[in-house]
Amino acid sequence: MTMQNAAPGAARTVSVSRVDGRLKVTGGARYAADHLAERAAHGYLLLSTVARGTIRSMDVAAAERAPGVLAVYTPFRKLELQGGGNPFSVGHSWLPLQDAEVRYHGQAIGLVVAESFEQARDAAALVSADYDVRPPAASLPDGIAQATDPGRVNGEPSVLDLLAEGVGTIDEALAASEVTVSGTYTQPLKHHSAMEPHATVAVWQDDQLTLHNGTQSASLTLGTIAAALGVEPARVRVISPHVGGGFGNKIATWAHPLLAAAAARTLGRPVKIVLTREQTFTITGNRSAVQQTVTLGARRDGTLVAVKHQAYSSQSTSGGTFEASPHTTSRYLYRSENIHLDQKIVTLDIPPPTWMRAPGQESGSFALETALDELAVKLRMDPVALRLRNNATVYPGRNVPWSSKHLDECYRVGAQRFGWDRRDPAPRSVVRGEWLVGMGMATAVYPAERFPASVKVRFQADGDVAVSSATADLGTGMWTVLAVLGSEALGLPVARIRTDLGDSTLATNIGAFGSGATASTGPAVAVAAEAARTELITLAVTHERSPLHGVPAADVRYDRGDLVAPERRIGFAALLQAVGVTGVEATGSAAPGPEHGQHAFTSFGAHFCEVRVNRWTGEPRLTRITTVIDGGAIVNAKTARSQISGGVIFGIGQALLEGAQVEPATGRIANANLAEYLLPVNADVPPIDVHFLDHPDTLFNPLGARGIGEVGTVGVAAAIGNAIHHATGRRIRDLPITLDKLLD
Repeated sequence: MTMQNAAPGAARTVSVSRVDGRLKVTGGARYAADHLAERAAHGYLLLSTVARGTIRSMDVAAAERAPGVLAVYTPFRKLELQGGGNPFSVGHSWLPLQDAEVRYHGQAIGLVVAESFEQARDAAALVSADYDVRPPAASLPDGIAQATDPGRVNGEPSVLDLLAEGVGTIDEALAASEVTVSGTYTQPLKHHSAMEPHATVAVWQDDQLTLHNGTQSASLTLGTIAAALGVEPARVRVISPHVGGGFGNKIATWAHPLLAAAAARTLGRPVKIVLTREQTFTITGNRSAVQQTVTLGARRDGTLVAVKHQAYSSQSTSGGTFEASPHTTSRYLYRSENIHLDQKIVTLDIPPPTWMRAPGQESGSFALETALDELAVKLRMDPVALRLRNNATVYPGRNVPWSSKHLDECYRVGAQRFGWDRRDPAPRSVVRGEWLVGMGMATAVYPAERFPASVKVRFQADGDVAVSSATADLGTGMWTVLAVLGSEALGLPVARIRTDLGDSTLATNIGAFGSGATASTGPAVAVAAEAARTELITLAVTHERSPLHGVPAADVRYDRGDLVAPERRIGFAALLQAVGVTGVEATGSAAPGPEHGQHAFTSFGAHFCEVRVNRWTGEPRLTRITTVIDGGAIVNAKTARSQISGGVIFGIGQALLEGAQVEPATGRIANANLAEYLLPVNADVPPIDVHFLDHPDTLFNPLGARGIGEVGTVGVAAAIGNAIHHATGRRIRDLPITLDKLLD
């Protein structure tokens, strides 16, 4: 049940079902591809079949003669776009179809537009391209010798030393350590693989563009589209009420909405593009492949003396982002007298990397948390005790306190709930029939982000209240968060709150990413609710037809949907009907303040898992997982638990299944489909016990809530790998951990 009139920062016991749930399970929720525009044509992207080179020519004659074809666009028959690209806009450093250069296999090099999807697809198969081909660089290991220094990572030097006084280098600190461990850890390119493929529908009317586009940020998409088309932002509207998963690759605006908008303007009719599953593997980004080496030095009592974390991450000649693993994990997770971080990038002729759930932390945690488990084994020390001993009480290097940190409680509560005390530390000590059984654990960590955000609250004459903002819901539960927070701020049942989001014309909001949507938008709900209550009271005491006309505003208070004055009480719906007004509204905004330079803001957690490994086949199977999260106040436990469970499942994929197979000679992703790019399914997912500490962090924001969308995946792969080592005695440092790596 919803806790009404909760005080700022108070712990919540709210657990309600998604307000948009019925729409989704009945098929009523409309995603981008569900929009039916009158006279809509269908576009199909043409992709390059080489990884590096220049297109000499393209033969489109047969395609143009094919049934239903309206137009074929190529670099030689351009759709004009303006400006350039960057990771926050186009996702790479160039705009599609503006030149003949091929930068990676599967790049968009053309667009066929026809009356139907099938006609466009079939005509696309008739187009041929002639290339000047150059050998691609497509292998991370082969490119390490040519790795470069990006210069800066997260605002700090890419090579960063935090050394104790008198220590010259990290290697000196390691040499002086009583115990050291070192390992190299690798993971391949990974793909987001959201349930909803990328799609867009572009409609021009009266020189105004409406773009139905699956996006995590309607406002960022609007800015990118307007700039590329050379039109005023006021002439563009982006609508995205429901997003079927994104995990980061629906932040940037990729080729398909740009081309759809340009083609629709040229043809004078709506254009719809839905990417095929294979196309999403190259058009819409990936997570970098990463090779990391972590070396730890410690005293015999387990106190860390030195942490050296080096990483090589794949980058694309097209730009994009890259996994900054050392700076997002070893930078601040544990207390150590000496820390050395070294991030390098390897530029390859591959599709551009982009943000993927917990960028940097997901990959970095596998290396750091595995290395810490190796240190625990060498010290013959319990892995939980080792982490407790090195728990950082201030942000290392910055020496500012955490706003709220209960990681030690995560360890203790998780260990108790999981039954960690029953663990025999010796590898291969538990055998059940043909299965070797092991337990492992790891730490989860993700920074708490907060962005400026605005929300509109509108009291309506029908007795409901509308709460709206241009944020997004990609399965993260924002529809329900707005309803719950509106309910609490106004003292009304959740059923009387009508939420709206995913429309660039709504109150300004940058969107949903960086685990910052609730932490950013939530405080603005309270501000908007207070402003709307003030407007309601003002109307009540000033309108001639109001029953409260003439009453001093100071004598009127708002109480659970009613306005209360001495000896008078009236509901807001009755008031609005009495004065003949359909609604009263106000917009409120909230943003980070000076506290962001005074504290470190982070969500924490701990994962505990049990695995079985078949003694004869090497098959690894998860038995159960317990995850405890310190994420501040939990706004809605039901959807929050879903978020953490989803993050854990993400980590299962990282640990056991996922990985793109890039052919070094051609740059082609050989498994660009869901038959061969393996993702966790029901049979791979064990019972997941999720527990929230629910300690409000009111130094971070008045709501007391930090982000939890990404912290749940951090550390899962390491916990599983550590459990597999405990079960088998084998330390696997190369993800994914497949059965062939566990066979004798």
